[in-house]
Amino acid sequence: MPSLPFATPHLLRRRRTAVEFAPDAADRAAIATGLGLLDLPALRLTAEITPAGKHDLALTGRITARVLQPCSVTLEPVETRIDEPVLRRYLAEFEVPDGSEVEIPEDDSADPLAETIDVAAVAIEALALALPLYPRSPGADLGEAVFAPPGAEPLRDTDLRPFAGLAALVAKPDPDQAG
Repeated sequence: MPSLPFATPHLLRRRRTAVEFAPDAADRAAIATGLGLLDLPALRLTAEITPAGKHDLALTGRITARVLQPCSVTLEPVETRIDEPVLRRYLAEFEVPDGSEVEIPEDDSADPLAETIDVAAVAIEALALALPLYPRSPGADLGEAVFAPPGAEPLRDTDLRPFAGLAALVAKPDPDQAG
């Protein structure tokens, strides 16, 4: 996977540092393979890293991409355009939770401040989080799978809705009310 590291001590001494990650075709192919994509025709992260307080840093920017994924139903290629904001905060006093049970924090943009910030890794992570989980090609339909043991009536999705029959009862005219 590609890498674009920036040394954090240098970043802490500057007001802001403009960064851009736009990998070439070979790096995009490596990222596509790593993420299970069919193709990654375009990827760009444009951001800036700024000091946040005396010992922390913030990376703010935008990721744009065009990806080809297999349709989750037909496996045909599905193109998706991604345009998402990116925010990462690097904290000098970041506490890594320990123990067997860990709560997921409400703010997932915080990371521990390390010796370097790898902008390529940030871009790849942001891309992975922005990808559709179940891409669908136009007109792709799952249909309905019906299974039953031999000699038994198959159970369908509509049979599992206990109140579905009530609508039919309400719609029927009552013979005692006719008049």
